[in-house]
Amino acid sequence: MKLTGTEKRWIVYDVGNSAFVLLSTAVVPIYANSLLHAAGKTNIVSTWGYAQTIVSIVIALLMPVLGSIADVQGMKIRFFLGFFGTGAVACCALAVPLAWLPFLIVFMLATIGLNGSLTFYDSMLVDTTSNERMDRVSAHGFGWGYIGSTVPFILCIALIFGGPKAFGWSTAACTRASFIITAIWWAAFTIPLLTSYRQTHFRTADRIGPAVRSTFSELARTFTRIVRNKPLWMFMLAFFFYIDAVNTVISMSTSYATQLGIDSTQLVIALLVTQFVAFPCSIWYGKLAGRFGTKTMIMVGTAAYLFIVFFAAFFMRTAVDFWILAIAVGVFQGGIQAMSRSYYSKIIPKDHANEYFGFYDIFGKTASILGTFLVATATALTGNASIGVLSIAALLLVALVLLALQKDLTKQQ
Repeated sequence: MKLTGTEKRWIVYDVGNSAFVLLSTAVVPIYANSLLHAAGKTNIVSTWGYAQTIVSIVIALLMPVLGSIADVQGMKIRFFLGFFGTGAVACCALAVPLAWLPFLIVFMLATIGLNGSLTFYDSMLVDTTSNERMDRVSAHGFGWGYIGSTVPFILCIALIFGGPKAFGWSTAACTRASFIITAIWWAAFTIPLLTSYRQTHFRTADRIGPAVRSTFSELARTFTRIVRNKPLWMFMLAFFFYIDAVNTVISMSTSYATQLGIDSTQLVIALLVTQFVAFPCSIWYGKLAGRFGTKTMIMVGTAAYLFIVFFAAFFMRTAVDFWILAIAVGVFQGGIQAMSRSYYSKIIPKDHANEYFGFYDIFGKTASILGTFLVATATALTGNASIGVLSIAALLLVALVLLALQKDLTKQQ
């Protein structure tokens, strides 16, 4: 499938923001752990889990309201720019020497900026391509995001490990410089989308004021439409459960492995390999969805994550185990995320895409709240991070049941 210019410019934002996602997964938890240890605190898993939970709550509360306003003609790109700008500036601000608590607060602001921008970015898919091409385009976004993010990441890692000897900087200073490099990369790959995007599906409003005042009535109508559409709300409920595993594994894997005592160098290299594995697998996933169906491939990914969670809880103890886990995640992570985005885009009204994606984020981010909270709380109460990881297996089983019962709406189109 040959991509159009519009599709390519949409895809490259995944290349930009994924650099911050990768840094947040591999480097930020290790750096935050060093700050926590310097302050005499040792439980990185619970601290990191609660920070991620707060971010998820903020996004889940904001996105439905802002998403409804953004469905008005011309508003989507403005909200996107606001959240992207907040995330990129906060990413730069991480370079300021901070104690552990201010650092986590700034990081949470950067993450809110990222996740908020992604809500509007995901909804732009309906303006970018057709239903028939959505699986492939969404998969290319995640795929190129994974491989593209490795470029600044390798530069950052080279600086962190080689900078002290080459430039005489401290490791902490080199780590802080990596935050600036990532922010610049993120901004650079956002420019094509900002300069070319056109909102083709929207609801009209003569003035913004009345549009804002009508937001809550629009939300009520959308919620009513969702409730009355059984296949849609069943998918959203299943999404709530299975995306919990995906988001929790992404956000907690490094902190969990760090607490197990796995060397930070091994963690970083393994996560880098994950990106290279995820690139072809995400695109391959999109092709398989065209042959077997988008929903079928979502179910395959959910079942795979069930095995991943069991492996992490019962068998992951060494660096080799973490490598196995990282590669397995790379095979399925991008695919299940990309197919969820494209499947949902196909089954919602295009002129209310942002509004519906706001509810999509409630389900997605609330699942993240539950997952990170379960891991953090179970770890804090038992002193055993493996029990926290295991707790999300039940959610995956529920998701598989709901997906099996849900009627595939794309087969009616």
